[in-house]
Amino acid sequence: MSLSNSFQSYGGVAKTFHWLTALLILTALPLGLIADNLAEAVIDPAIASTDADVARAALLFSLHKAVGVTVFFVALLRILWALTQPKPGLLNADHKLEALAAETVHWLLYGSLVFVPLTGWIHHAATTGFAPIWWPFGQNLPFVPKDAHVAELFAGLHYVLQWVLIGALVLHIAGAVKHHVIDRDMTLRRMLPGSSDLPQPPAQKHSLLPLLCALILWGGALLGGSMIGVYSHATDQAEVAELEAVQSDWQVTEGTLAITVQQFGSPVSGAFADWTAAITFDEPSAPGPAGSVDVTISIGSLTLGSVTDQAMGADFFNVEAFPTATFKGEIIKTETGYEATGPLTIRDQSVPITLPFALDLQDTTATMTGALQLNRLDFAVGAHMPDEGSLGFGVSVDINLTATRGQ
Repeated sequence: MSLSNSFQSYGGVAKTFHWLTALLILTALPLGLIADNLAEAVIDPAIASTDADVARAALLFSLHKAVGVTVFFVALLRILWALTQPKPGLLNADHKLEALAAETVHWLLYGSLVFVPLTGWIHHAATTGFAPIWWPFGQNLPFVPKDAHVAELFAGLHYVLQWVLIGALVLHIAGAVKHHVIDRDMTLRRMLPGSSDLPQPPAQKHSLLPLLCALILWGGALLGGSMIGVYSHATDQAEVAELEAVQSDWQVTEGTLAITVQQFGSPVSGAFADWTAAITFDEPSAPGPAGSVDVTISIGSLTLGSVTDQAMGADFFNVEAFPTATFKGEIIKTETGYEATGPLTIRDQSVPITLPFALDLQDTTATMTGALQLNRLDFAVGAHMPDEGSLGFGVSVDINLTATRGQ
């Protein structure tokens, strides 16, 4: 058997690429669908998920991603090889509509084999946490930022394009079965190892019409995805507490309230987009009381990489029952800096904390940076995960803000 293609037959290299791709796709698709179902069960408040459930979903997602990246590179190699080879002619080229459909499906397959894993890979690179790709080359991609909107867009594209791939795959298999069972020609046999005595395809001309049809189908699928809103995450507004403005001697002009957790030994970082702080402060000449701070945080405004939805669930922050967290602290000047001491309340669990922070005062502008470490179990967050197998106990909190004194 020749390794190269001819107008009459496929060579050994093309056959190997074909069946290797088929094996990878038929592995990746069910892995992804099963993992999605497990992930939905994990974040479903009606289902009591366990540490083992989360670990199982992460395992399947990691397998799915690793196979998907392999599909991407195999597809690129397959396309590069095809560009160097003559294209075997269609045995049914005389049936114009059927030939057009076959070539359109081939374009859909080739494009999907590149863009489905690529969009999934970009989604993975744009988010953090949960199910790393099993390979030694890192989890990031050049020019892909860690950005929730980018992640949502490419998650939607991946979802839509995977159904284009599934549809094209079904049509491709149906066409092969038709050729073999109904037409009884050699279309399927010439992709099998060791095929010989293959017929000569009829003379035929190739045009850009199949590619145009494939582009129209892709465009229709992407437009349909946009119409049903798969490219952006629709947050349940009932779960996001809308905070009212507060009266404060110092007005926060900018700032971040970020947290980092450890999932499967890797850091996952996120931030709260909506929080308020009522601050009173007068710098004392000596160590002692300096003011107070009253902070309210909208839990539903948190973005936490790929585990945001899970974090909102009943087993974790339980945003539906506890939409806000609060901290009421006394600001104290110490010998070395400042600290805010008082109760932090999350999920109706109040724990006294001390937040050390640095303060830079410039006239009527103050810049504050602080950090502390919390234990999630103190607030009954993830209480059904009493060990650190998938989710660490420690939660790092980092606060940066700039405030100006009111007139």
